[in-house]
Amino acid sequence: MKKKIFFTIIGLIALVGVIGGIKALQIGQMVAQGKNFSPPPETVTTARAAAASWESLIPSVGSLEAVQGVMVTAELTGKVTRIAFAPGKKVKAGDLLVTQDTSSEEARLRAAEAAMALAKINFDRARGLLAQQAISKSEFDNADAQLKSAVAEADGIRTLIEKKTIRAPFSGRLGMRLVNLGQLLKEGTPIVTLQALDPIFVNFLLPQQEIARVRRGLTVRVKTDALPGETLEGRITAINPEVDSATRNIRIQATLDNPDERLRPGMFANVAVVMPDPKPVIVIPETAVLFAPYSDSVFIVEEQKSETDGKPALVLRQQFVRLGEKQGDFAAVVSGLEDGQTVVSTGVFKLRNGQSVVVDNTLSPEFKTAPKPENN
Repeated sequence: MKKKIFFTIIGLIALVGVIGGIKALQIGQMVAQGKNFSPPPETVTTARAAAASWESLIPSVGSLEAVQGVMVTAELTGKVTRIAFAPGKKVKAGDLLVTQDTSSEEARLRAAEAAMALAKINFDRARGLLAQQAISKSEFDNADAQLKSAVAEADGIRTLIEKKTIRAPFSGRLGMRLVNLGQLLKEGTPIVTLQALDPIFVNFLLPQQEIARVRRGLTVRVKTDALPGETLEGRITAINPEVDSATRNIRIQATLDNPDERLRPGMFANVAVVMPDPKPVIVIPETAVLFAPYSDSVFIVEEQKSETDGKPALVLRQQFVRLGEKQGDFAAVVSGLEDGQTVVSTGVFKLRNGQSVVVDNTLSPEFKTAPKPENN
């Protein structure tokens, strides 16, 4: 019985040894296959880095401002007797807007004009008598002073009447009416806003390092959400002589034509100053760039001999680059890439350095400098 158990144990040990040997052989074969295994090449789309000449732009943000804009207010206290304008309408310089009650001033003016007429008669009489030496020079001077005083009194009353007859100081478009007929206006009471909208200013800021590049007369391009898809052009007309000590920015002002008055003061605008000399750049699709916090990179497609069969094959080489401006689907490469090199144009996030690839551009997207995607 003991011998039977002994031989059974020996048989089990032998069986386990045989199974272990078989598994060890299988694992060894799998390791050997893994060492010799090479993944199939990845299918990629490519684009060629091309030299181009791009216009240089200095971007900024700004706001629109009327060339002339004012809140028309009352200069003197008085009751409104006439409102001669309609809200939102265009007016010309000198057009009547509001008339205040001037009855008391008109009565005083009549008295002042009568006094002026009497002073003029006395002055003329005194001048004749002085020529005849019938009066003294002091009496003539007194008549002259009385005439001038009467004229000044009448002119002062006329000025009060003019100040209560409120007119448009310049041509422009009126805003909302802020007064009512019969309302008692005090000095400084707002009546209506008046804005000259054509042309219109756009004010924006640029960092101090751009001062040497910017000058009056340069073209600016303006885009605003109020006019989607449209780009307006203007000219730089003023540059502030001082730099803001807090932000180190300089204030720039450009003038735009606004014949349809679609641009209004207070609007936000994206501004780009166009430099006069185009800049040579190396251009690649922006989708070819693998963006990373430490540095951006691209995958260059190069031809190398295969290590297994010695035949030429396409292999990726990761190249770090420094990017510049962007236009549409393209990005400018400042350094790290040369004209004519081929880079992977899409799907770069799934690639690695040294990976073998095959090129298939049948499904490659069309890259444009001014893309207009359809609204699907």
